[in-house]
Amino acid sequence: MSFAPSPSPLSPRPPGADAPPTCEVPHFAPVRVRGGRYQLRRLVRHRRRAVAAGLAVTAAALVAAGPQDTDRARGHPVAEPVRKHRAVETVSAPVRIADGATVRLLRPGDRVDVIAAEDAATGGDAHVVARGVRVTKVPEPVDGVTEGGALVVLSVPRSTAARLAGASTTARLAVTLC
Repeated sequence: MSFAPSPSPLSPRPPGADAPPTCEVPHFAPVRVRGGRYQLRRLVRHRRRAVAAGLAVTAAALVAAGPQDTDRARGHPVAEPVRKHRAVETVSAPVRIADGATVRLLRPGDRVDVIAAEDAATGGDAHVVARGVRVTKVPEPVDGVTEGGALVVLSVPRSTAARLAGASTTARLAVTLC
């Protein structure tokens, strides 16, 4: 048995032999997309739309290139910003402390508790009138007035200031550092 190819009437041709012969491509005009010039003419005819589109593009460019300060108001500059008037939450309360030497230890910014001590002869107790209040000022003592204690200015809420004023009329006040 032999595996040699046998001649057949339909023998295959070499590749590319079945392609048609080459010919010259005919010359033709370039392909143009219609409507390019027509759209421009239509845009010119509709001027309102053209002006609106131009203004929109200009506004977008100005916003993109404008100042980046978002906290400032746009338009005319304001000399001073308008402040919102709110009720004062804290007030300065001058308090006379019984022990003047203790007041000399205090500095502005210290936190203190204010304690009202009732007179021991009447059977009174001591109670805290203000907790963790800030010392704002320690005035210099006036010469010759040492027996009445020393003055200290505290920053306290309005309701606490009323309690301090009431307690100072009936009790001796003392402070403790927090």
